[in-house]
Amino acid sequence: MVHWSGHRRRLDREMGRRFGDDAYAAEELVAELGAAFATARLGISNSPRPDHAAYLGHWLQILNEDSKALFVVAAKAQAAVDHLAAYSQGTDGEVAA
Repeated sequence: MVHWSGHRRRLDREMGRRFGDDAYAAEELVAELGAAFATARLGISNSPRPDHAAYLGHWLQILNEDSKALFVVAAKAQAAVDHLAAYSQGTDGEVAA
């Protein structure tokens, strides 16, 4: 659902052009953080999946290259969770239409 929120008619996030580029990796980090934020908000416990480790190397590279990247990605993840929560509250224009 966090990936879904990035569509140009929703939160308009750059998704990356191909697997492995920096924008793709950043979007994956947005999705992972968004999932963590959403499960915490909903009181759902989660457990790590083995494939999550495969993403860590690229995320670390991005985070090491840009000291503000984590804050940018976390803000986008929070915006995605807030956007999705608006649907359950009936406050989003797409739902009301």
